[in-house]
Amino acid sequence: MTTIKISGMSCEHCTGSVTKLLQSIPGISNVSVTLTPGQASFTAGPEVDVDSVKDAIRKIGFEPVS
Repeated sequence: MTTIKISGMSCEHCTGSVTKLLQSIPGISNVSVTLTPGQASFTAGPEVDVDSVKDAIRKIGFEPVS
């Protein structure tokens, strides 16, 4: 399971946007996005580049936290 902390999510619409994005990426499954504590967890197949996932999250207006 991969977990990415995300800042900038303030409502259920935000978590829905991140969930929809992650579910659209081939190789990602078991997506769970929570407002508190502000993170996304998912199962990533070997073809998934986590840095690319973080870039995609940035493109929709949120900031992955290192």
